[in-house]
Formats: sequence, C-alpha cells, structure tokens
Amino acid sequence: MGVEVVVDDLAKSFGNQRIWQDVTLTLPAGEVSVMLGPSGTGKSVFLKCLIGLLKPNSGKILINGVDLVRCSEHQLYETRKLFGVLFQDGALFGSMNLFDNIAFPLREHTKKSESEIRNIVLGKMDMVGLAGAERKLPGEISGGMRKRAGLARALVLDPQIILVDEPDSGLDPVRTSYISQLLIDLNAQVDATIMIVSHNINLARTVPDNIGMLFRRELVMFGPREVLLTSEVPAVKQFLNGSRIGPIGMSEEKDEATMAAEQAHAAAGHHDGSTEDVRGVVPQLQPTPGMPYREAVRRRKDRVMRIIHTLPPAAQHGIVASLDADDRLRYGIGAPVR
Repeated sequence: MGVEVVVDDLAKSFGNQRIWQDVTLTLPAGEVSVMLGPSGTGKSVFLKCLIGLLKPNSGKILINGVDLVRCSEHQLYETRKLFGVLFQDGALFGSMNLFDNIAFPLREHTKKSESEIRNIVLGKMDMVGLAGAERKLPGEISGGMRKRAGLARALVLDPQIILVDEPDSGLDPVRTSYISQLLIDLNAQVDATIMIVSHNINLARTVPDNIGMLFRRELVMFGPREVLLTSEVPAVKQFLNGSRIGPIGMSEEKDEATMAAEQAHAAAGHHDGSTEDVRGVVPQLQPTPGMPYREAVRRRKDRVMRIIHTLPPAAQHGIVASLDADDRLRYGIGAPVR
C-alpha cells in the first residue's frame, strides 16, 4: 500500500518572487489526489518539491518520519526510492527503444539480472497496454503511447508514491480519458498513493479521491472530492465550473469592482459563454471490469461521513444524494425523499 505524505506550512520562492506559502495538506495513503490551479500557480513546482528536485524555503514534507526539506542526502536518496514520476512529456530517451527506456531505472538502481529485468519490464508494459511495442523508438509512437511508456518506467521499481505531472498535456480528450482510466486501474491494482497535477476540469471532477487548489500564492482548499465538488469557495467553484465569473482572471486575479460587475451581469440573466453550472458530486471513474475494488474509495467515504455534519447544508444534501444503496445502508442513511 502507498504511504502518507504530510506537507506542513510549505513555502517556495524564486528570488523575490513568491510562488506559494503556508501550504499544509496530507496526501492519504493509497488514495488518488489532484492539485489544480490556473496556469502559473506553481503546481509543477509543488510536485518537484515533493520529490526533492526543488528545495522549499521553509516548511516540512514528512514521509515515513523523514523530513525531505532537512534530511541528509542519503536519506533523500533512500526516500526517493518510494517515488515513481511521470513527467509531462514522458521524458523518454530518444535513442533508446521503449524496452530499454523502461528498463533504465532497474539497470541503474538494482542488481537484478537481465532475465529478471525482462520479466518486470514486459509485465509493466502489459499493465499500461504496450505489449508488443518493446522495440519501438519514442519518435515512432504517438504522444499517448509515450505517456504510457513513461508511466511504465515510473512503475518498474514498484513505487509507493506516484507523481503525475499534467497527464493530459499534448493529448486529445480521448487519449486523456484512457490515461485517466489507466491511473484509476493502477490504483486499484497496487493501492499506491497517487498525486496528479492538472488543470483539466473533467479529470479533476471524475478521477481523484481528493482535490486541492493553488491560487493567489496559497492553497485555497484540499480535501475529499465530495467537499470540493460542493464547495461555495469562489475560486474553487469558478475553476471546477470553467466559468469566467469569479476571482480568476486571464492573467491576474480580478479586483473587487470587476467581480461585482460580472455578478450583476449574470444576475441580469446574461450568459458568460462558459460551461453550464455542473456543480455536484458527479460519479467517480470506476476501475475497468475485472480489476480489484479500490479500497481508497471506502477509506475516503468513511472520512467524509465523519465530517459531513461540519459542512454547509447544501453540501450535506449533495453528498447524501450521491450515495448509493450500499453506502446508505453502511452509514445508516434512509432513502432520499422524492
């Protein structure tokens, strides 16, 4: 099973430019989480801090009791073995075929025989749907296949934490849906802790167990999907709706006067050209038939039901309405009134 990642009061700047500060959250073990935010809010910087590629200015990142911000180089090296990372472009070596690309971490970091390596690599390639493509070069395959090859390489050391940077980058909606399904199936099989950085609204609404959002140089919210999908926090509500109405602007956050004018425009019945209001707890993507049940779902729902009484009435109603018959029986909730 994956391990818990505790982030406490993290801050990062480049020179005088503050990227974000006061970031505090816990990635629950074995669950899929996504970090959202408009372009330029430091989502990828956050991911690189988690694995130690960038050093935060302050705060803590605790994994199995080790603080990656202050630990020794040896401790950082050992803790990194828990991670697998899928970068935006797959980060494949262009001169190596897919087999050798995926085998690279095993040859670099283990003493396994070539026979063992072959079995592991072929197993991971089959897991991501690349069986039979071992001899192809990265330049000979599609972007979606490169993403899957990058994911297979991230998996060969059996990581307990998987970081995924913009899985939909450069992919059309159909390929993005395949990658989304692959990540859910992967979690069902290995119960790893998965952290995805994205600004894809559909992925954010249907894939993760937990959602976070970076905006205005801070973490606006982080929590179970049910809480974020029913949130009335303006930035969260705007982003998950893909709406122009709210604090997020084209380049900078909007001032109060601009926001007030937009609200008045909307109240007068004028449509802002964005998507329809799609708030609510939409169904979560399920593992492919034949895959194991995702234990992360039960753990998350138990957590949500423990805090549901602290949420606004509208959020409580939306969450209860999303429960199926088995959930209602488990939590002692009656059938909805029609």
